Amino acid sequence: MGIELGHFAFSLAFALATVSALAGLLLWRRAALTPYLQQASIIQFLLVGAAFASLIQAFIVSDFSLKLAKEHSFSAQPLLFKITAVWGNHEGSMVLWVLILVIMGAAVAAFGRNLPRDLLSLVLAIQSLIAAAFLGFTLFTSNPFLRLDPAPFEGADLNPILQDIGLAIHPPLLYAGYVGFSVCFSFAAAALISGRLDAAWARWVRPWTLLSWTFLTLGIAMGSYWAYYELGWGGWWFWDPVENASFMPWLAGTALLHSALVMEKRSALKIWTVFLAIITFSLSLLGTFMVRSGILTSVHAFATDPTRGVVILILLSLFIGGAFALFAARVGTLRAGGLFAPISREGALILNNLLLASSAAAVLVGTLYPLILDALTGETISVGAPFFNLTFGAIMAPLLVVLPLGPFLSWKRADFLGAAQRLAWAAGLALFFAILAFALTGASVSLAPLGLLLGFWVALGALAELADRAHLFRTTIMTSLRRLIGLPKSAWSSALAHFGLGVSVIGIVAATAWQAEEITTLAPGSSVTIDGYTVDFGGVTQQQGPNYAADVASFTITAPDGGKRIANPERRAYTASGMPTTEAAIETYGFSQLYLQLGEPQTDGKSVVRIWYKPFVTLIWIGTLFMAAAGFLSLSNRRLRVGAPRPARTRVATE
Repeated sequence: MGIELGHFAFSLAFALATVSALAGLLLWRRAALTPYLQQASIIQFLLVGAAFASLIQAFIVSDFSLKLAKEHSFSAQPLLFKITAVWGNHEGSMVLWVLILVIMGAAVAAFGRNLPRDLLSLVLAIQSLIAAAFLGFTLFTSNPFLRLDPAPFEGADLNPILQDIGLAIHPPLLYAGYVGFSVCFSFAAAALISGRLDAAWARWVRPWTLLSWTFLTLGIAMGSYWAYYELGWGGWWFWDPVENASFMPWLAGTALLHSALVMEKRSALKIWTVFLAIITFSLSLLGTFMVRSGILTSVHAFATDPTRGVVILILLSLFIGGAFALFAARVGTLRAGGLFAPISREGALILNNLLLASSAAAVLVGTLYPLILDALTGETISVGAPFFNLTFGAIMAPLLVVLPLGPFLSWKRADFLGAAQRLAWAAGLALFFAILAFALTGASVSLAPLGLLLGFWVALGALAELADRAHLFRTTIMTSLRRLIGLPKSAWSSALAHFGLGVSVIGIVAATAWQAEEITTLAPGSSVTIDGYTVDFGGVTQQQGPNYAADVASFTITAPDGGKRIANPERRAYTASGMPTTEAAIETYGFSQLYLQLGEPQTDGKSVVRIWYKPFVTLIWIGTLFMAAAGFLSLSNRRLRVGAPRPARTRVATE
């Protein structure tokens, strides 16, 4: 009965979203309609939330009369994986996608009460239009509420690779980022319709951009770490098309964040900011299409029915095409905004935007070109890591060079030489660390020291920004400390984000350039040495898990300092599906990791063992945590949370 109620609630949400969208778009000038649209947005959230809860309940109790549960669950699965199995498939993940969409709409309704009513009505109407489209798509092409009669006794199990804590964290975070940019899209379309595009608009849209960007940062980082430890290949990024599909909105969203800042501070870049808001959500929709169309073969993809991909492509074309048609119709009425010199903070942010947009375009071309070529000519080619590393790296290197300079430049017109002088100590330290790393790693000729130089330059440049604002070494230590504590959250968040980017760059360069790898066969009692670590193989034992059988290896790791640890990589075979998986054993030493994977057993009693030593690899994800923390810190700034001020109450004079 719960599933039927969930189906009814989902259908009711579709009807309500459709009515809200039509009413809002036709009657947005009527202020009396706004409260009803706000209530409708909140009710949509409650209805979709109830539908989602009914699916979770069916999976928890192993109700295999629900077709979705039968195909993607198993009674012996641990409770956590029963819950995450709800969105470990196309149909259930669409319900999660729509749930986050209506949560965003309800949040705008709840926290956007200080917005002008006409603008708020349009934003909520466009959000409802997007919700109606994807509610309808889910209901009519991907219905998750279908029943089976008779009900089977047991389910088919969730894909074993997805039976991991990462599935509980990665998709919700990623979707919150993807779908969150719909609010920016709605604000952009509403501004184009109403003509209300000014610095106040940029101030209203920035918190939603920041929130979406922060969640997307965490989602991409979690997905990268999940692939690193779960897939057993020892890599953290493969330039997989589905990975690229999440990375492109992140690049565009980063550009949008900086562009909106220029628009808010200087009332400039209006046209470009609206364009970016449309592009960012368009790239999110493109990612949704790529994952669900069947055109990709990836562990991340729901490649099932190409018909669904056609429907999503039609929706994508309507939303993107409609938005750009509206943009083309209204762009002539938009004024460019304030003027500024090329050497200024605005100029630095524009360069930032151009490089970010170019990098997103390079990733887009490399991702779509093989698909388009195959569709048009039938020719199959592969665009892999060498292309992306070369093109993306070449575009991002200049961005990393100029990034620390931006905060030291003043608005409108700046002194470049003065800004460079204030960064001299950071440049000197970055050069020293890069030369030191070059010497310690054998002084081999490569691009790695240059990459480290850029990473240290960005990280130390962020610290230099804080030191400069605190007048460090220009006044007493206590005065500098008080100034540092009293800095606005915007200054801290900017420095923290840039510092995190520098840390991630250092981790990427070190782990890529200086990792060591050993693939060998070992018999019990034998050992192998890699980068100073001795790994002794103790043998393999069989163990029984809740819904799988496992071969568990025992390794004793002796570190260069003499410390010993036990590592236990596994090979699992799942009961229901019979699919094998590998579970790597990862031991962390400082910021570095030793990564062990148990391979196939051999006829002579030996086992294939793969071992990687990855120096400073954890810095990749630590840096992203700094960036996400910067986002949340900035969101805690009351100036961003309040939005437009409430009108002051008129005082009545007393006699």
